[in-house]
Amino acid sequence: MARIFFNGQAMVGGPFHPSVAGMLIGAVRTAPGHRFFSIGDVCPGLLADPAVDTAIEGELYDVPLEHLRDVILPGEPRALELGVIELADGSACLSMVLARGELERGVHKEITEHGGWRAYLATLGRTA
Repeated sequence: MARIFFNGQAMVGGPFHPSVAGMLIGAVRTAPGHRFFSIGDVCPGLLADPAVDTAIEGELYDVPLEHLRDVILPGEPRALELGVIELADGSACLSMVLARGELERGVHKEITEHGGWRAYLATLGRTA
């Protein structure tokens, strides 16, 4: 099993949640030090940045490694990669993070100020 932080469409109410239903541990936040980006308004990506004091909301799941490999990762966009982040309680877990080189491309909208995917989607008049 792998603990993974979801902060986008796999959260409760999102279109990809059925693939992880029953694996939810609970709502959590990242530790401070994360920026947040919209990948084409389809999904979000985290970026660790010790220069910022922002934490991002999401949900923690306990997912079998095979499910992560066979179901979750194949559906992720190329702009994201699997990484390790720190949660507010100081523990580490997996999460989808902005892939190396993506920030430099300058094509992803920074949405850190919203603090989470749901809050950002609300500015677009969407819930998922």
